[in-house]
Amino acid sequence: MTDRVLIIDFGSQVTQLIARRVRESGVYCEIHPFNRVDDSSLKAYDPKAVILSGGPASVIDTGTPRAPDGLFTLGVPVLGICYGEQTMCAQLGGRVEAADHREFGRAFVDVADSCALFDGVWAKGAREQVWMSHGDRVTALPQGFRVVATSDGAPFAAIADESRRFYGVQFHPEVVHTPHGAQLLKNFTHKIAGCSGDWTMAAFRAQEIAKIRAQVKDGRVICGLSGGVDSSVVAMLLHEAIGDQLTCVFVDTGMMRAGEADEVVSLFRDRFNIRLVHRDASDLFLKKLEGVTDPERKRKIIGATFIDVFEEEAKQAGGADFLAQGTLYPDVIESVSFIGGPSVTIKSHHNVGGLPERMKMKLVEPLRELFKDEVRALGRELGLPHDMVGRHPFPGPGLAIRIPGQELTRDKLEILRKADSIYLEEIRNAGLYDAIWQAFAVLLPVRTVGVMGDSRSYDYACALRAVTSTDGMTADFYPFDMAFLGRVANRIINEVKGINRVTFDVTSKPPGTIEWE
Repeated sequence: MTDRVLIIDFGSQVTQLIARRVRESGVYCEIHPFNRVDDSSLKAYDPKAVILSGGPASVIDTGTPRAPDGLFTLGVPVLGICYGEQTMCAQLGGRVEAADHREFGRAFVDVADSCALFDGVWAKGAREQVWMSHGDRVTALPQGFRVVATSDGAPFAAIADESRRFYGVQFHPEVVHTPHGAQLLKNFTHKIAGCSGDWTMAAFRAQEIAKIRAQVKDGRVICGLSGGVDSSVVAMLLHEAIGDQLTCVFVDTGMMRAGEADEVVSLFRDRFNIRLVHRDASDLFLKKLEGVTDPERKRKIIGATFIDVFEEEAKQAGGADFLAQGTLYPDVIESVSFIGGPSVTIKSHHNVGGLPERMKMKLVEPLRELFKDEVRALGRELGLPHDMVGRHPFPGPGLAIRIPGQELTRDKLEILRKADSIYLEEIRNAGLYDAIWQAFAVLLPVRTVGVMGDSRSYDYACALRAVTSTDGMTADFYPFDMAFLGRVANRIINEVKGINRVTFDVTSKPPGTIEWE
């Protein structure tokens, strides 16, 4: 059985980064919220090691999160990060107090002593950059611990009890602002916990195929194929596992990018010989959206219409026992969060709401243990072409939400499609596509005066958006040079009838979102 690490989540904004770093080193791990972990579930999970995350609470307050007491007698290594270090110390007999000197952002630690956590990474006497985010600090260590690093605001910035293999750090090794953080985490999982680091996409592929076959047996599975990375990887994995027991349904809403519908059909039906139902429902979607300008109504109508069309095609295909979905691990983490996920709806997700009860199908979710970058790695392992695996994220409602504040028409969709195609073509020509998380054009709900061919024009304005990100949770605009932007603008204005002005969006996330609606 593959070694497993358990991450107990106390609500940190960067807990997912711990999991990403651990998995990048070839060790499988899962994140469980603290209030879903007790002594019995700990034993059932059988972790090779446990990591306690940071969190926004204060150990000093009553009723704040704690690790299960049984964790410290389980006999496995434990690493406490920030709040995790503090609660470990408090629970084992140490003391935590509010600090006069708080540390947020970049800081430096002085390595006071060697330990297994620092082996080959930090030397005694060195001064190393880290990232801090804490107001409280440990002021007295439990019995058996010693100080191995200090900082100006944290006299116990790193601590170690090597007889029990317990370690604590006040800083965050999981973030990129701690330059050697990934190596420290690897020391913990590989050298201290003895994990073999043999968790690979090839191993996951074989394991997941076996699980799919065991779950589905001789049943029939239907998969909604959008042409995006997630659904494409799901389709490929299922086809390898169960062959013709799988039917994919591709509902063409008429709101995809230029040429994508043809690409989906050609790739999956012709190249990979996957049973595919292609339904062009663009007329139906446009009719349902007549007169609608509100973005939330657009999303709800598109989602409901998609389910209706999908259900109709599923019945015509002979029905199925299972529905395949591209649920990813971040979705799973949020759905079981002890704080119940976000308290404010920024915008509804295109597939939230699930299936109507009347469909009576069980779910197959083979990607629910993977992060987005791992899904791409699995896609490469399955033989999907680079253009498909590396494709930028695309929202479920498609171009419908890139025509903000306006009713959708075929003419507007075609104008946007052409502008977007030119933009992406120029990005590829410049060799920048893989350096950008997401890039797209937006057709703005304003018309502007222009001069074209000595005549007055009164056409739409177009906005270009390009962002860099690691997970889509935060993002910054991509810094194109002005010559590139000028070239793209010139082509769009000259080649796309209906646009006479081009702007570039330089808003980060937060405060903005990546999409405009």
